[in-house]
Amino acid sequence: MKSIWIIEDHAAFRRSLGRVLNVEPDLRCTADFDSCEKALDALRTGEVPDLILLDVALPGMSGLEGIRFIKERTSKPLIVILTVFEDDDKVFSAICAGAAGYLLKTSSAAEVTQAVRDALGGGSPMTSRIARRVLDMFSKLAPKQADYGLSDREKEILQLMVTGLIKKEIASQLGLSVHTVDTYLRRIYEKLEVNTRTGAVAKALKEGLV
Repeated sequence: MKSIWIIEDHAAFRRSLGRVLNVEPDLRCTADFDSCEKALDALRTGEVPDLILLDVALPGMSGLEGIRFIKERTSKPLIVILTVFEDDDKVFSAICAGAAGYLLKTSSAAEVTQAVRDALGGGSPMTSRIARRVLDMFSKLAPKQADYGLSDREKEILQLMVTGLIKKEIASQLGLSVHTVDTYLRRIYEKLEVNTRTGAVAKALKEGLV
């Protein structure tokens, strides 16, 4: 039986959510609170749940602040955000603070219970709209791969350089003259802004160009 706490200031929603969890054979809402402060006080008694469903907008300490304080008290409980807010700042802040999942209150009862089980099983449950936002946010954070304008043939030659072939071997494999390969190499060096074969290979490997 997994122990679940709910931190939610809307009393009716909190009670409804507790009932949803308590009809499940493997889940039990063992405590609920209308503020992070009360939940933190309860943690001081030594009882630690397996998972906490946490709202963001709460009286006093916000849910986002609460994640940090809960994590300082104990590393055990997984924290899944359950809120109406889906703006990028709150989603990003919750994930960075250590939330294991992020759900919207528009989620059905079945979706909430499944998300709880997913989190307990090592997953990171998110409402589909939130998952899309997370992917978009992290794609923007990822370093952009430089586009050096290499042609397909130049990339092919660069790939052969990475495998260790020398100019004469590249020419033989591609059916080109050594002079033609030499011309391609000069173009590759110019586009990659390097002066040597070693520099070109190092840049290709570092930036995943081939």
